[in-house]
Amino acid sequence: MRSKLFSRFIKRKVSVIGLIVLIVFFLTALLGPLLCAQSPTETNTKNQYQSPTLKHPLGTDNLGRDIFTRLVYGARVTLSISFVGVLVGSFLGITLGVLAGYFGSVTDTVISRFLELLLAFPGLLLAIFIIAVLGNGIVNTMCAIAIFSVPTIARMVRGIVITIKNSEYIQACHVMGASSTRIILTHIIPNSMSQIIVNMTLNFGSAILTASSLSFLGLGVQPPNPEWGAMLNQGKEVLRVFPLATLAPGIAITLVVLSFSMVGDGLRDALDPRLKNS
Repeated sequence: MRSKLFSRFIKRKVSVIGLIVLIVFFLTALLGPLLCAQSPTETNTKNQYQSPTLKHPLGTDNLGRDIFTRLVYGARVTLSISFVGVLVGSFLGITLGVLAGYFGSVTDTVISRFLELLLAFPGLLLAIFIIAVLGNGIVNTMCAIAIFSVPTIARMVRGIVITIKNSEYIQACHVMGASSTRIILTHIIPNSMSQIIVNMTLNFGSAILTASSLSFLGLGVQPPNPEWGAMLNQGKEVLRVFPLATLAPGIAITLVVLSFSMVGDGLRDALDPRLKNS
């Protein structure tokens, strides 16, 4: 089964390329201290906006900090925020979706109204509102990403659970005396995992865009911490004079978000049971 899924995935060359790009970025973030000898926060105003050299492959920024080093360490911050935020949001979303879909009635009504309230706000506006309530910082940005991720996955899981719980084998489990907890953990959630994985993969891209947007607006990660969105904000003032300060983080964001989208499409095709005979 696993070999079939893998072979279906690698048939999509674009998805394989996206996976390779993501692996490179994650390894870069993981091995950051080994790749960069300089500090991402150490300033030297005498070295402002230096052109690329062997010592500074992407030049320096407005405070003389090495842009490549800040880009590498920024990958750690941006990817960590998105990873933790989406994982926490997915856990909450799956929990709410399962409760709403499985138990229905009043539980479904209350949870559905709550999700509709969250969906009434555009995603970035909801994240800005959460940051305005909680305050700036890395942890609060993670919380904003988590809450931002809840409604879409919860509604998707709710729909899947409603379909699965009405199937014959679930009815047979009830007849055999299986508890609701056992049915949910051993049947409903495992049979929903393929679509959950695809949704989470696509949410990573949205989370990176949201986290970077918050930092770009000055609401997310605060200086001097390196973060791609904050680097974009700092470099926009000198875009014409020194474009590398903006292009470097901008290209990094674009590549990672696009790669998550390509991998998500590949996983969807590999895991979709309707494509088994194609």
